[in-house]
Amino acid sequence: MSAPVTMKVPASTANLGPGFDSLGLALNLYLTLEITPAAEWHFEHRSPMLEGLPNDKSHLVYQAAEKTAAAYGGTLPPLHIIMASDIPLARGLGSSAAAIAAGIELADRYADLQLSDEDKLKIGNQMEGHPDNIGAALFGGMVAGVSFGEEAEIVQLPVPAVEAVVLIPPYEVKTSDARSVLPESFTRQQAVEASAVANVLLAALSAGNYELAGKLMEKDQFHEPYRLKLIKELEEARSIAKTAGAYATVISGAGPTILTFAPKGKGADVMCLFRDRFTDCDVKQLDFHIGKVQCQ
Repeated sequence: MSAPVTMKVPASTANLGPGFDSLGLALNLYLTLEITPAAEWHFEHRSPMLEGLPNDKSHLVYQAAEKTAAAYGGTLPPLHIIMASDIPLARGLGSSAAAIAAGIELADRYADLQLSDEDKLKIGNQMEGHPDNIGAALFGGMVAGVSFGEEAEIVQLPVPAVEAVVLIPPYEVKTSDARSVLPESFTRQQAVEASAVANVLLAALSAGNYELAGKLMEKDQFHEPYRLKLIKELEEARSIAKTAGAYATVISGAGPTILTFAPKGKGADVMCLFRDRFTDCDVKQLDFHIGKVQCQ
C-alpha cells in the first residue's frame, strides 16, 4: 500500500470591507486531508465540525476533483481520504473554498493533470463564482482578483504587517442568505464612491498605511450596511476593538465571523477584550498563511 499523502489547505477571509468579492487573505486555520489510494472512494471525518458531511462521491471535495479532472481530460483513481479541519463551516472563513482547492489539488496530483496556476484559478473561480477565497486558498497570502465569468485574474499582494483577530459567533450565516439582503443595483454615484473606497484601500494596504487602510475598511458600501442585521455583534465589536487601538473591524466574507486588524503587539489586547465581552463566541488571534497548498 502506498504511504498516505498529507495535504493542508488554509482558511481565508474575504472582502476586507469594501474589496467585495475581490480581496482575499489566507489564514492559518487548515483543512487537512490524509490521502491513500483505495478500491473505492470514501471520506472519513475526524473533526466534530465535519460531522454530517457525506462520505461518498457527493462530497464537495470529490465534486471539485471530478470536475477538474473532467475539464482537463484526466481520470481520477479511487481514494480513501481522512479529513480533519479547524475551519468552521458557514462562518465566512472560506470552508467551501478550502474544500474546492483541495479537490483541484487532488485532481492535479492523482489524475496527473500538471495544471498551471492559471488552470487552477480558472476552475476554482468557476466553482466559487469569484476569485477571492479560492485564490487565497490555492496560493496563500493576500490576493486581489476579478472574475469575468469563465475566466479570472488575480494579483498577489504583500501581506499586511498587522495582527489579525477573528470573533466567530456560534450561529451560521449561509452565503445565499447573506447575498439575499444585498440590493439588486446601485446608483452611479453610489457605485463610483464605493469603488473609489476599494481602490484607495488597496493602495493604502500596498503602501503600508494601515491607519488609512483601517479607516477605509470600515467605509464599505457594497455589503456591510445591509448585513448588519445578520451579525448582531459587529457594531459593538468594532467599538471595543477601537479602545484597544485596532485599525479596523469588518465582516469576514459573508459572515458571521468578524475580522479585526490591529497594530503589531495589540492583537492580544483585542482578543482579551472580545473574550470578556462575547463569552458565547470563539475568539482567535491568527497568522497569515504564506505559500501554496501544502502536500507531503
